[in-house]
Amino acid sequence: MIEMQGVSFGYHGSGELLSDMTISLQPGSFHFLTGPSGSGKTTFLRLCYAELLPSGGRLNAFDQDVTTLGRDGIAALRRRVGVVHQDPQFLDHLPVAENVALPLTVAGQPIDMEELKALLSWVQMTGHARAMPPEISGGERQRAALARAVILSPDLILADEPTGNLDWEMSMRILQLLVELNRSGKSVLIATHDLNLIRAAKAMVSARVLRIAGKSLQLAGADL
Repeated sequence: MIEMQGVSFGYHGSGELLSDMTISLQPGSFHFLTGPSGSGKTTFLRLCYAELLPSGGRLNAFDQDVTTLGRDGIAALRRRVGVVHQDPQFLDHLPVAENVALPLTVAGQPIDMEELKALLSWVQMTGHARAMPPEISGGERQRAALARAVILSPDLILADEPTGNLDWEMSMRILQLLVELNRSGKSVLIATHDLNLIRAAKAMVSARVLRIAGKSLQLAGADL
């Protein structure tokens, strides 16, 4: 699914941030990505969906070398990856339901209203379908963002500190939704600094813990 062989990356003028990363993210896997603030967790995720391209090494996504992909190839790759950011952005002039359906609109695909309703129900947002984004809470925004991330039925879900701004109860609700996606066959990678979140996953899912330290990627733990 995602294969890195000796991948490195550095922002222009800032030197190398990530170095010699080798990892294979397999279909149906569940990973946590940890590391200190500024270690490159978000950068790693951005490499996984080709928002950034490696400066060295080889990066394959869905059996394709991302450095050889044109605009259409990159767009097709990103339709197979759902991304949830710590601070998800919405179009404030559109209601929640239309924000969730936006990836379909951008991809030129029809909106199946029954499927949209089912997805909103899954994230417990049915009652907020017509609310405007500024009217909903942080936890509600994250659940809407998760629904938006999976509406194209991607193979891989990337979540960047999805519980960073939430209380524990809401964090557990988000984690449970991500675990449900994994049980349905999706691969999940969660970047987090919250070790309690990782420990809480122990009873729910078999996961691997990766850690970025000293610019490199390490296996920080076996099955939880």
